[in-house]
Amino acid sequence: MTGLRHRILLHAYVTEKSMDEMERLNKLEFVVDRRANRAEVKRAIEELYSCKVAKVNMKIVRSGKIATVRFAKDYSAEDIGTRAGVF
Repeated sequence: MTGLRHRILLHAYVTEKSMDEMERLNKLEFVVDRRANRAEVKRAIEELYSCKVAKVNMKIVRSGKIATVRFAKDYSAEDIGTRAGVF
């Protein structure tokens, strides 16, 4: 299962907009495998970072597939971003 999580989540996606959403809306963005669906992304993030995910939105861009993840109120996106290598 560990290998599967790392194949779904490729890396954190950092832009000015994503940094603003991290502070204001408790969200992070990740580049994910194009074949991954919302449930797989949610499960991978919850297991990898030991947190609860409230919602996952997906968008396909030229460079790949990006998942915007909103965390539950008990978890801070800034703390999880630090573990994900955003900073």
